[in-house]
Amino acid sequence: MKPTSKKLYKFLNKEKTAGVVFCLPFIIGFLVFLIIPMGISFYYSLCDYDILSPPEFVGLKNYIDMFTNDEVFWHSIKATLYFALVSVPLRLIFALLVAMILVKPTKATGFYRAAYYLPSIIGGSVAVAILWKRMFAPDGVVNSILGMIGIDTNFAWLSDTRTAIWTLILLAVWQFGSSMLIFLSALKQIPKSLYEAADVDGAGKVTKFFRVTLPLLTPTIFFNLVMQMINGFLAFTQSLIITQGKPMDTTLFYAVYMYQQSFSFSKSGYASAMAWVMLGIIAVITFVLFKTKKYWVYEQG
Repeated sequence: MKPTSKKLYKFLNKEKTAGVVFCLPFIIGFLVFLIIPMGISFYYSLCDYDILSPPEFVGLKNYIDMFTNDEVFWHSIKATLYFALVSVPLRLIFALLVAMILVKPTKATGFYRAAYYLPSIIGGSVAVAILWKRMFAPDGVVNSILGMIGIDTNFAWLSDTRTAIWTLILLAVWQFGSSMLIFLSALKQIPKSLYEAADVDGAGKVTKFFRVTLPLLTPTIFFNLVMQMINGFLAFTQSLIITQGKPMDTTLFYAVYMYQQSFSFSKSGYASAMAWVMLGIIAVITFVLFKTKKYWVYEQG
């Protein structure tokens, strides 16, 4: 065997080489589909760009216009904040309640777990959004059910500024299945000896929940809160399909407005700037959550 062949053979048989080779698909994908597009997006955010024409560098003009001359931008932030800050806590509360009900195994527990998890899979689809839109139409199922119980109404839920956002919040809360499964797993990890000790001390169910269950669930609550808050700020399909941001921009989510800027108004440079602002907003909120973690999250050991 030639010296060069021996060197190549030794190099290929090193554990380090094997590790690099197995990591290459991820590294290449990370660079090609994340880092490089982010770099291009940042460059476009500094340009006047409409996809069809070459980008024209304008510096920070897109960012300045966004914060000083675009009232709709602030409406979209307000709508997104309201949606996220209301829907995420409600979703987590429902997820925890259902998880506590399903933690005790029965013959039908597997079926119920699957049934409650299913909305998390299909809830973000266009089909469900269209179905939800029809349900809250003046002649939809919701008004029909109200009529059956004696409340005769043809109320336009999606056209009223007071109720339109709540139809989207209800759809988001309905998709609590993924958080429920995480809570379910965490509940099973709580030692039974702690509940037995609480029983010896004469603690009731409410006391055991607030003194044992809830403190030990705070790391899981924190994880769910961070993940669901990020998803809440990136909500898109519900607003685009069900309300199109109407009425009066009360349901115009940030991601929808960014989509409109890029594909409806042909302002891809402006939309790229909006994407970077959203990244900054999510980063700040995540940073605040991690900074406040030490005040309410119970760390074992």
